[in-house]
Amino acid sequence: MEEIQEKSLQREAVTTETDTVPTPFADLDADVKLAIQCAADKKGFDMVVLDLREIASFTEFFVIASGANQRQVQAIADDINEKLKNDLRTKAIRIEGYRSAEWVLLDYGDFIVHIFDKDAREMYDLTRLWGDAKRVALPSNL
Repeated sequence: MEEIQEKSLQREAVTTETDTVPTPFADLDADVKLAIQCAADKKGFDMVVLDLREIASFTEFFVIASGANQRQVQAIADDINEKLKNDLRTKAIRIEGYRSAEWVLLDYGDFIVHIFDKDAREMYDLTRLWGDAKRVALPSNL
């Protein structure tokens, strides 16, 4: 009986191998590209872009980035929000989490930007949660 309990308490790592070809960066809309560039310009790190078009109906892409601290997370969010509004006349439908800046969500409808601090990113692990999504091949100069 103890052996069964021990086995049920052990967490097994699950890895999903996908044979899909990554979505090319060039195929993204200008607003998604600009959001990614803004995050990179503000030194966002561990950037991942997930193509959700085949598995979700509420949005097409997740842009996921990390900031080193609260100020950097807010600076990334501010830059994305300002440049999309000023350059492309694209306004966020909803912004959540800005004040605490552990996880800032910028919802633009067709894509959602998630900016995390390190601890929140590890805890929520959206990349694993949406592991079935295709990734976008990001340019090496970001």
